[in-house]
Amino acid sequence: MFVWSKRLVATLLSFFVLMLGMFLLNMTPEGTNVLKEHVTGWMAINYIGLIAWVFVWMIDQARMRGKNLWVWFVPFLLAPLPTLMLFVLFLQRRIQS
Repeated sequence: MFVWSKRLVATLLSFFVLMLGMFLLNMTPEGTNVLKEHVTGWMAINYIGLIAWVFVWMIDQARMRGKNLWVWFVPFLLAPLPTLMLFVLFLQRRIQS
């Protein structure tokens, strides 16, 4: 893959560990409401990581095929999953020569 460098992976992993550490330090054991906040925060951290990984994958696939990715950036921010599906369909269409 073109985009995944060791420095990028190390930066993303350290950012995840930092966010996880901040998340766990802000947790107080007071009841079930805290558990809901804990689960919501955990899901948010993982969702952000997944979105970053998918966008880096999209960059890699666009670079391999010589396509412009930046036209997909705003739709990706607004609706990541439908944009990812449309992007994959766009990359799989036949090239007319």
